[in-house]
Amino acid sequence: MDGAHSQNHRGRMDEIAARDVLLVKTIETVDQSRELLSDDDRKYANRSARELAQWDTADSRNMPASALFLRHRAQLLLRKLGERQPAFASFARRRSVLPWMSLVLPALAFLLGAGVDRIGNPHRVDLLSAPLILIVAWNVAMYAGMLVVLCLPRARSALQARLINFFGGSYARIPRKTPAPLAHAVLAFAAEWAQRSARLSAARLHRALHLAAAFFAIGAIASLYLRGMLSQYAAGWESTFLDAGQVHAFLSVLFTPALAVFPLQGFSVQDIELLRFGAPVSSAAGARWVHLYAATLFLLVVLPRIVLAAIAHWQVRRRRRNFPLDLQQPYFQRLVAGSGGAPGRLRVLPYSFTVDEARDRGLAAIAAALLGDQARVSLRPAVAYGEDLRDTLDEDPSQGGQAGMTAALFNLVATPEPENHGAFLKQIGRACKGKVTALLDVSGFVERVGTQAGGQARVDERIALWKEFCRFHGVDAVPVNLLDPQSRMPGPAGEWL
Repeated sequence: MDGAHSQNHRGRMDEIAARDVLLVKTIETVDQSRELLSDDDRKYANRSARELAQWDTADSRNMPASALFLRHRAQLLLRKLGERQPAFASFARRRSVLPWMSLVLPALAFLLGAGVDRIGNPHRVDLLSAPLILIVAWNVAMYAGMLVVLCLPRARSALQARLINFFGGSYARIPRKTPAPLAHAVLAFAAEWAQRSARLSAARLHRALHLAAAFFAIGAIASLYLRGMLSQYAAGWESTFLDAGQVHAFLSVLFTPALAVFPLQGFSVQDIELLRFGAPVSSAAGARWVHLYAATLFLLVVLPRIVLAAIAHWQVRRRRRNFPLDLQQPYFQRLVAGSGGAPGRLRVLPYSFTVDEARDRGLAAIAAALLGDQARVSLRPAVAYGEDLRDTLDEDPSQGGQAGMTAALFNLVATPEPENHGAFLKQIGRACKGKVTALLDVSGFVERVGTQAGGQARVDERIALWKEFCRFHGVDAVPVNLLDPQSRMPGPAGEWL
């Protein structure tokens, strides 16, 4: 996909604007009866947002006109709804607590790290300091775990799913005295937003955790040096099971990075032996081990964690400022087409399905519902069963700034077959740059089994089969009744009933 086409259909909004737009989308989807937002509310928002977007287009180089229109429209509708439902106004202003974690967690971690080495004797540098060794070991284990998650897609997907479930609850708290449609919309929005913002939430969480780990180690280092200025350290070690040679071998491995990078004094087995059982040593000997531990913590904990936090911070800034929003969804295309843009076009490619005059009128009604009243249908010649797509496709309807959709049309009577229907979807996907949708005409199947006992259950089962089939091929499937479009018409947000 080329850059210009991508920008036309992936709205470049910041996180707050995308959240408002998706919240309004969910409310309009649920509010079928116009209890929350009347037609007049929506018309006023459309007209005002169109004017505001035109004024802002000249000043905004980072956001296309369609995204500006959607942002202003969402703000106007949320303001109107907040005036009528004060409890909802507080929800609309609610923000995630994750950004604050990058400040709070590191501060707490620094204080904890500053006190961790006081578990032992505050006047002694323990060569086998359990707290300091555990800090290094824990962080090394975390690095190994990150590599495993990075290399295993399943582990990464499972971790992301847990983040969605955990942080989705922050938006799921329904304000009191909320009307039932609005409560349902809040719940639906919480689930959708948690999924859409999962990568941003993960980046924020990673940034907070990396900074916390770094400042925990910084706190321990600062405590070592600060107490060394106010008191004299003695260095030593003791162990029931280890001798001087084993302790020397362990410390040699632990301090190898510090000795390789910094000009620090090394140590021998004899040096280790002299420090056993609290043998008298000078303050210089204590300072040597403070420097070794501080350098090790800096190289193995502070520096890697700061780098990882910087990477996560870059990801947060990029995703927060450029939150991806698919403007090819029917909801957005209908709004953009109705805001004064070019009339939308629904390009339909039937597969092993002849569209008669009655069904052609049904397609026109569906196009109007999806892309606005001025939308038109471009019905391409049907592709015979088992044949290739060949020259059935014409130019992409989304080119030239025109709102458009490409839809494969299947008859629900047929049973989906990977080698035929699946191959057809793959060919369309390769030939089209935009998003592809599968329309499932239920009219023929309803006529055949609808009046039979359990007929509706059979229709629902066949729809579920087709939806799963299309989902496997990366295509959204929507059932329609071309002989009775009103029975299967999309709601105001493009969600099929």
